[in-house]
Parts: sequence; structure tokens; C-alpha cells
Amino acid sequence: MTVPQRPGSPGPDGGGPRPLAGLLVVGLEQVVSAPIATRHLADMGARVVKVENPRGGDFARHYDGAQAGMAAHFVWVNRGKESLSLNLADPRGAAVLERLLSRADVLIQNLAPGAASRRGLDAEHACARHPRLIAVDISGYGEGGPLSHKRAYDLLVQAEAGSCAVTGEPGRPAKAGIPLADLGVGMYALTSVLAALYARAATGRGSAISVSMFDVVAEWMGYPLNFTMGTGIEQDPAGVGSPAVAPYGAYVTADGQTAVLGTTNDGEWQRLARSVLGRPDLADDPAFAGNADRVRERSHLDEVISAWAKGVTLKEAQEILDAAGLGNARLNGVQDVLDHPHLAARGRWRDVTTPTGVVRALLPPPVAAEWSPSMDAVPALGEHTDAVLAELGYEPAEIEAWRNDGVI
Repeated sequence: MTVPQRPGSPGPDGGGPRPLAGLLVVGLEQVVSAPIATRHLADMGARVVKVENPRGGDFARHYDGAQAGMAAHFVWVNRGKESLSLNLADPRGAAVLERLLSRADVLIQNLAPGAASRRGLDAEHACARHPRLIAVDISGYGEGGPLSHKRAYDLLVQAEAGSCAVTGEPGRPAKAGIPLADLGVGMYALTSVLAALYARAATGRGSAISVSMFDVVAEWMGYPLNFTMGTGIEQDPAGVGSPAVAPYGAYVTADGQTAVLGTTNDGEWQRLARSVLGRPDLADDPAFAGNADRVRERSHLDEVISAWAKGVTLKEAQEILDAAGLGNARLNGVQDVLDHPHLAARGRWRDVTTPTGVVRALLPPPVAAEWSPSMDAVPALGEHTDAVLAELGYEPAEIEAWRNDGVI
């Protein structure tokens, strides 16, 4: 079991102090978009204080009990944080938050539309009071548009911004299985904070930043938007494949597995046709010479590759494709990924403590030789309230009275 480390100290794998050691981050956050951003800041050594309503806290805590009695979403994006329970509707709770912000470096919030601005906790007003503060508003649709007032969840934004229309099968749009709108906006919030910290080192001033889920998904729709802008054609989604290149897809092998393979340029197509399929006639046929030609003939090429795949096992297919220098993969399920030998061989799993037990968690993607990431505990609701309030100068008797009054 991993022993929790103090913020900024060397991680469980050794190395030097984490790069954001000494940074204080406040999260007014729910579910995924803001919490994934602040969790990555915690992974890099920042101290993250998660502010939660005493009556239930982040509602993602209660989605399910999949991870040792705790919700899978919550365990995933909230390790390494301190939980401060505050009733912000009470003036005393609001005053505590203001005192905390006076010491903070970063504030990230993804409250419901209008909720932060009504309390003066939106980025613009928070930075006006605290000029060194870097504050990020995460919203569904940003300000100034006809949708700005709407609640926004991952599915709704994926639908509104078009990603559902380019996912799935023709006539059967689908949401991406992972919450890409939530994760995307969280990653833009994270990179914006890092850029603002760099700027503050030179200017001494913070930044007021806003990032919307809709803008993120619209940005990530760059290929289909540019294709349709230039051609007037809306491409059909291609399931486990791509409308942009062919051949490129999933093919069932003789042992009932599914190989995913494809080509991204003419040279790869030539190797596939000649060395793998044994079809020099296809390689020489001008009907398949360029990628645009092969996209038009996708169904024919898929039939040829499917016939080949049915005659080999997955292992044989991958050996042949690797020998030809062609990209390929196995279509895995969730349990396959949990058991994946590549993750095990590279030591990607760690134990993380939670209020209900120890769970496995993946290390964050960045790998640095100089420091290792925090893999600290997932907090119970309000677990650090007394300690944070004492640090801010509040007396034990006052803290106890506030608890009796429901302020904390």
C-alpha cells in the first residue's frame, strides 16, 4: 500500500520534489471536468483543497459504489486532494473561502451557470480581488451566446458540437464511450493554468481564464469541420475505423479475436497489398492508387481484408503485420485493459488509499526522470475541514459552533 506523501515531497518511486510543490489550488468542482484538472495539478505536487457542500459534497461521490464502496468517477479524479466542507450560502462559509483564496495561487470552478458569478467567485471577480490569483471558469457553452444559460453535461455537449454525428455507424450516431467533452475541457484548463503560472513568474499578476466544453469539442471536430467546409460533404461515421483513410478498420480472425489494422499512406498500402494480402493486382490497380481512391472503394477493400483475416489467428495476423511494418492492435474490452501485460510490464499501476480501502490506480501519463507523481489518498467528505480552518486562524470553539450550525 502506498504511504501518503506530503505535497511536494518525493513520490513513491523516489526522485526530486514535484514541480508544483508549494502551489495552493482551490477547486470549486463537481464530477469530472474541473476535478480532472485539479487532480493533475495534485499529481505534479500542488496542494489541492477541494471545497464541498457539507450536505453530500461532490455529487459524483454517490454515483455508484464500484470502487470499495466509493464511486468510480470520484476515486478516479479526486486522489491527492484535501476535502474542506463549507456551506457557501452562509456568510461565515463564504468568508472562510475568501480567506483561503487570499492565500491561493489557483482557483478552478465548474459550478452551474451563473452560480459562481452570483457569489463573486467567477474568474474575473476573483482576480479583481486577488491580483496574483490564476482563476479558471469551466462552463458548458461560454459567455455571450444563445446557449450560455444552459446546463451542459458531456453527452449534451458531444451532441451539440457534432461529435456524436461522426461517431458510431451510418444512421446510428453514438456518444464517445469516454467523457471526452469533460476530459478535454479539463485538460485545456490544466494547460492554461501552467501557461498562466509561467506568465505570472514574469509579470507578478495572475490571469482570469474561461474554457467551455462546447469550444473544446468544436476545436476537436477540426477534421470533419474542415472537410465539410471544403467539400460540402458530411462524411458518414465509420465505426471502428475512420472516414478519412482506407483501408483502416477491425477484422475478425480465425480464432474469434478482432484485429484492428490499417494504412495511413500509399507506401503502407503497397506493403499491405503485396506482403500481407498477396494481392499485387490490387497494388497495381489505379483504382486504389491514392487514399481518396481507397476511401471510395472502402467496402471492396474491407471484404478482401476480412477474407484474409478469417484465415489466420490473431497472433499470426499480428506477426505478419509487424513483419510488414504495418500498424495493428487487438480490439480489447475493459477487463482486457485491466489485465494488459503492457501496463504491468511498465509498472503503470499503483495502490491508492480511500476512506473505504485500497484501490488500484494508473499513474498519470507524463513520465519524468526528475520527479514522480503524487498518488495520495482520496479524501472523505470534509476530512480536512478542521485542519484547514485551524491553518486559516480559526479557533476550535468557533469551528465546533460552525459544525453545529451546518456551516461546515
